[in-house]
Amino acid sequence: MSAVLVVNSGSSSFKYQLIDMETEEALASGLVERIGDASGQTTHHGPHGTSERTLAIPDHTAGFRAMLDAFDADGPSLTEYPPVAVGHRVVHGGKRFFEPTVVTPLVEINIEDLADLAPLHNPANLQGIRAAEKAFPDVPHVAVFDTAFHRTLPPAAYTYAIDAELAERHRVRRYGFHGTSHKYVSETVAQYLDRPLGDLKQIVLHLGNGASACAVDGGRSVDTSMGLTPLEGLVMGTRSGDLDPAVLVHLSRRAHLSTDELDELLNRRSGIFGLSGHRDMRDLHAAVAEGDPSAQLALDTYLHRLKHYIGAYAALLGGLDVVTFTAGVGENDTAVRAGALAGLEFLGIRIDEGRNAERSKSTRIISADTSAVTVLVVPTNEELEIARQTLAAIGESAAAG
Repeated sequence: MSAVLVVNSGSSSFKYQLIDMETEEALASGLVERIGDASGQTTHHGPHGTSERTLAIPDHTAGFRAMLDAFDADGPSLTEYPPVAVGHRVVHGGKRFFEPTVVTPLVEINIEDLADLAPLHNPANLQGIRAAEKAFPDVPHVAVFDTAFHRTLPPAAYTYAIDAELAERHRVRRYGFHGTSHKYVSETVAQYLDRPLGDLKQIVLHLGNGASACAVDGGRSVDTSMGLTPLEGLVMGTRSGDLDPAVLVHLSRRAHLSTDELDELLNRRSGIFGLSGHRDMRDLHAAVAEGDPSAQLALDTYLHRLKHYIGAYAALLGGLDVVTFTAGVGENDTAVRAGALAGLEFLGIRIDEGRNAERSKSTRIISADTSAVTVLVVPTNEELEIARQTLAAIGESAAAG
C-alpha cells in the first residue's frame, strides 16, 4: 500500500488528507484549527464517519499529535496504511524551486528566506513542515510549490517594466500561483477529452475566494493573472486584483495611508467585499436579486475582469480549444460561468444553458454541441496533485517500499 499524507498548513490551522496512491482515493481527511487557542478544534473524516474534538492546541506540534490521535481513534490505522511520504503545500518558491523538492535543512532555510514574497503563507507552511517532521521523522517530506507550474512563463510574460537592476535585486517579477490546481485541471481536461495535452490551447479559471486565470499552451503555463504576490489579476473575495499602481501613491499622499494600511486595504478590504460588503458570492447574488446597486456593480466588475482575461489569453494563445472553470465559485456558480462567457460567441464560445444549470461534482462539458470552443467544469484536486508530485520526488523505489 502506497499512501501519502498531504498537509496544507496555515498560521493557525492545517488541513490534511491521507491518499491511497494505488487508487488515488482519499482514505481520510481533516482540519486542525484555532492553533494557539485554549479551545482548539479538530475535525476528522475517516472510514467510520466524522468526529470532532475540542482541546488545547498550543502550537503546530500539538496539532499534529491531535491529528495522530484522531487517526488512532477513528481510523484508518496509520500502521495499516503507513505514509511513504508527507507532501506539503508551499505557496512561494521564488526563482529557487521549480520542482517538487525533498525537504532538507537547506530547503527550509530557503523557504524561510522567501517569506518576504509571501509573508502570510511561507512562514505558516514552514511551521507545518517542521511540526510534521517531528510527527513523521522516518519518512521523506516533500515541498510542492504553488509557483512551480508557472516556471515555463516566457520572459515577456514574467517581466515587469520597471528598472531592471532594482527588479533583479529585490526579486520583482511575475511568479503566478494556484499552480497545482492549474496543472491538475489542464491535464484532467486532456484526459477527459481523450486528446493529447500537447495539442490543446486552454484557459483555466480557478475561481474561489482567491482567483486566477492561466493560459496553458500544450500543457505549459504561458501567462497567468497573479503576479509577484497573489494580489494581481482577477477581482477576488477581498483582494482588488489589477489596479493602476499610482492609486497607492495617491492614497499614500492624500489619505495618508501607511504601507501596512495599503496592504490591509488591497488584500482584506477590497474585491467583492470592498465594493459590496459581501465576501461570499452566494450572498452577493442574493443582494443582486434584492436590487442592491452596489452588489450589482460588484458582480458586473467581477465579470468584466474575467471576460477581459479570457479575451486577452485567447489572443495570446493564438486560438482557443478549451475554457475550464474550477474551484468553489467556478465549480458551483452557474451565473458567473454564464456571465463570464456571455458575448464571446465571436470566439466560438457557446454555453448550453441546460448543461450549465446541472449540479454535479463530476467533470462535465457545459458548452453547446455547436460551440467551437469546449467549455468544461472540472473539480480541482490540489491534494491529489501534491501527492502525485510527492511520489515523483521521492522516486519509484520509495513508493514501492
